[in-house]
Amino acid sequence: MKSMLLLAIGSALSLSAFAQVTTQTTVVESTGSQSTFRVIETSRTVQAINYLHRSGATDVGLAGTALLPSADGKAKVRSKRGTMEVEAEFGNLQSPTTFGSEYLTYILWAISPEGRAVNLGEVLVGGNDRSKLTATTDLQSFALIVTAEPYYAVRQPSDVVVLENVVTQDTKGTSEAVNAKYELMERGGYLPTGYKFDPVVLNANLPLEFYEARNALRIAQSEGAETYAGESYQHAVELMKTADNYATNAHVDKKPLIAAAREAVQTAEDAREIAVKKIGENRLAEERQASSDAQTTAQAQADNATAQKEQAQADAAKAQADMATSQAVSAAAVTAAQADADQARSTAQQAQQGEDQAVSDKAAMRAQLSEQLNKILETRDSARGLIISMSDVLFDTGRYSLKPGAREKLAKIAGILIAYPSLNIEVGGYTDNVGGDDMNQKLSENRAGAVRDYLVQEGVLTNSVSAKGFGNTLPVASNDSSSGRQENRRVELVVSGDAIGSPVNATTGSLR
Repeated sequence: MKSMLLLAIGSALSLSAFAQVTTQTTVVESTGSQSTFRVIETSRTVQAINYLHRSGATDVGLAGTALLPSADGKAKVRSKRGTMEVEAEFGNLQSPTTFGSEYLTYILWAISPEGRAVNLGEVLVGGNDRSKLTATTDLQSFALIVTAEPYYAVRQPSDVVVLENVVTQDTKGTSEAVNAKYELMERGGYLPTGYKFDPVVLNANLPLEFYEARNALRIAQSEGAETYAGESYQHAVELMKTADNYATNAHVDKKPLIAAAREAVQTAEDAREIAVKKIGENRLAEERQASSDAQTTAQAQADNATAQKEQAQADAAKAQADMATSQAVSAAAVTAAQADADQARSTAQQAQQGEDQAVSDKAAMRAQLSEQLNKILETRDSARGLIISMSDVLFDTGRYSLKPGAREKLAKIAGILIAYPSLNIEVGGYTDNVGGDDMNQKLSENRAGAVRDYLVQEGVLTNSVSAKGFGNTLPVASNDSSSGRQENRRVELVVSGDAIGSPVNATTGSLR
């Protein structure tokens, strides 16, 4: 196509109405003869397929969503040594800019049952609106989706889902009992509030990679890469300048232009991710400082209550001694002795009040700690201590390395616990009954150990944290259903110590 199309990149066009969406709000706006459906989503589910290490190939259908109902496709999945090979073919794909001028390409994703999204590659629309893609993944159970994206190197799918897999008669795998639930980049997430892109002219003589690089650089800048990942961002800027030079030289071959543009995309995406991580770390540091300040205040109050109790006990002892001396000196001083006895009783009452206040302060500190922890992960009070419950979504299936989301939550937990250095933390790992007892015992020990090591890494005292694996010996639900097994796959932190006393309500919670 020789002509040039002027696209003003401003606010994104939001067209969506998804099936199986967990949270959504839909607003219909009329603009002339068109209606715009705006859907705000936090997550989406799609049926995953377990391919069971099959030696042959199996076919999976791909159906268009409400965003692009005319789209279709199919995929052939083959089990190979250690990987799954996916051969996908797509039809009736419209230009991705249909969904907003920041969307320049399509991406094929594999979604695990735990919601992990893996970028399988770029789907380029051909002249006949058809495309093919061959990719591999180490996942055995996964769903396939296609989304519109601003560039090929994105690490999280957008909510512009145009194709999803469907089970056909030729599909030899088995559907997972639970749907794969995955997080989406909300529409307009690539265009922050108040941020305006300059108009972009799409030239048919320039490759798509050139415009993807411009998108990646702008998005990285909008997310703070220039400030928080300056070196990587400046490298991406230099690569973009190189691509610009190639683009303005009509006699230069397109291969070096494409190579420079793709490297600029990857470098800009790395800079964006570094910036996002550093911003998150700064936020965690601020939260830790606030927690530490609160603990300092609470500890000072507890120390004051203890001092008052000790002084009251000393006063009571002195009063008793004075009373005994008075009785020995003269029996005639009964009236004075009685007055002293009354004073002693009053002092004893004050001492008891001080002791009661100390107990109350411990209960208040326990309630405060429970409230802080509950804001991050589910926490309940028990006779053993405060029990923090974490589900198996902390880890990939059968593994014990922590996911990024799990590390973020544990970092917040550590930020709270380091402000209470006298407490003990017991980390317990539990599994369902799938697999052998020895395997489950080892997996539970490794997962408990991974959580303990990460807490120590984040500043919790080594001698205050212990870890133990219980395998599948202590289920909290029936292993006969997938939901029950998911409840049994967990890690629990038991927080206890004299500083937080006994349970706020000894009848609350249960021992697991």
